[in-house]
Amino acid sequence: MSIVDLEKEASSFTGPTKLPSKSSKSISVDTTVEIIEEKGSASELPVVLPPKNGHSSLTRWLKLIFFSYYRKTFSIIFLANLIAFITFVVQNNGTPKTPDVGSAASANLMVALLFRQENFVNLVYEIAVACPHSAPLWLRRRLAKVFHYGGAHSGAGVAAVVWYIMYTALTTKDYIAHRSASASASASGASLANLITSYVLVTMFCLILAGAYPRFRVLYHDYFEALHRYSGWVALCTFWVHTIFAAEEYRVLEEDVLPLGLYLIQTPNFWTLCISTSCTILSWGRLRRQDVYPEVLSNHAIRLHFKYRNMKPFYGLKVSTKPLLEWHAFATIPNEDVNGKPDGFSVLISNAGDWTKETITNPPKKLWVRGYPLHGLIYTSKLFKRIVVVATGSGIGPTLSLFYANVTPRRIFWSTPAPETTYGDKVVGAVKKADPDARIWDTRKEGRPDMLFETYKLVLESDAEAVFIISNPKLTRRVVFGMESRGIPAYGAIFDS
Repeated sequence: MSIVDLEKEASSFTGPTKLPSKSSKSISVDTTVEIIEEKGSASELPVVLPPKNGHSSLTRWLKLIFFSYYRKTFSIIFLANLIAFITFVVQNNGTPKTPDVGSAASANLMVALLFRQENFVNLVYEIAVACPHSAPLWLRRRLAKVFHYGGAHSGAGVAAVVWYIMYTALTTKDYIAHRSASASASASGASLANLITSYVLVTMFCLILAGAYPRFRVLYHDYFEALHRYSGWVALCTFWVHTIFAAEEYRVLEEDVLPLGLYLIQTPNFWTLCISTSCTILSWGRLRRQDVYPEVLSNHAIRLHFKYRNMKPFYGLKVSTKPLLEWHAFATIPNEDVNGKPDGFSVLISNAGDWTKETITNPPKKLWVRGYPLHGLIYTSKLFKRIVVVATGSGIGPTLSLFYANVTPRRIFWSTPAPETTYGDKVVGAVKKADPDARIWDTRKEGRPDMLFETYKLVLESDAEAVFIISNPKLTRRVVFGMESRGIPAYGAIFDS
């Protein structure tokens, strides 16, 4: 989306609208807006969307979009790798040692996989949300950006590929040198195996990197997922073979030749590879086929209930009908029985594609479930004293977990066509229970709302510290940019992680 488009969308509104007032004093928000009492009406105030902060459209775009926390994290990872490269070059008179470059590639691969391992990511979330409400807002609003951890995954992944291309070039050079020198037959054979596995690895890494290109992911998501998974598995298995042969090649070149096993466990590659392998095993080792109890809400939505475990609030889960081909992530909603005791959990699914349409048309009796339940964006709402929750359509699903937890005071704005007909009385009732004054906007009766203006009204009414929105990519970007550009912390799911 261009700067001009975002600026136009973020500044459009239908106001002014009347807002209940508790006093006749002027109200100031972030020193950018002033709401003055209207003459002849001591009980109502006009609400006007304030001007955006910043000197120009370009500076706002650079600060809030281009230099996102995702890209900042990516850049920090890359800068750290650049410093490591310079250090290797300086220490070795212009040419870094091949094992050092291999260790750097392996370490980055480990970091990339750690930031896709559910238990590790949950730990990162727990550390971030442990910050108390007594901490300043500027700190809490930054900690809430923890869901941009995908930048660490991407940054480390790209760095691993760059390091490994360099490593393959050095391996080729070493192979030529070892063939020319009077090296042992063992070293020569290991050098050839090391060379072959290096080229297999760099090929797999380049395929993963090419498939992860954002445009390709959007247009051919199923192919991206398969390419990412199978290339990753081939790379991981090859990496083990490669590490053993690399150890065999380089140990005989040392002054004190150690046994292969002893030399291997003294290399960083061995331990980083053990952690990387554990990440994959922990996730796929939890693959199970679970019973599903479908509840068809309408021809547009379905709620799938699971009984195999109770679920705490703020978790998501991956499900699939074809576990080797595609996976779909959904936020979970804790269920209760008639006595108010925990009774499994459910996920809310609306018609948004081929898989979801098929799920609604032919409700499944069993689904594959993989990995450990994972924290997501909504979990960071615990960092704030009061929030505004904005959702469109089935975006209300992930927020139901927040409503169930009932730990953060909130106001709710939900825009959807025919809410009772589409999602049922239970979902609508859960929204009204969480916020008796919730604004449920029926788009079939009221048309499309001005999301920015309606969100801003609720921020003023509730004196909220932050806004959380669950919607489609375009509207999410629009509302987040519209709020952030006016000094109000806003958070929405990112779609490039």
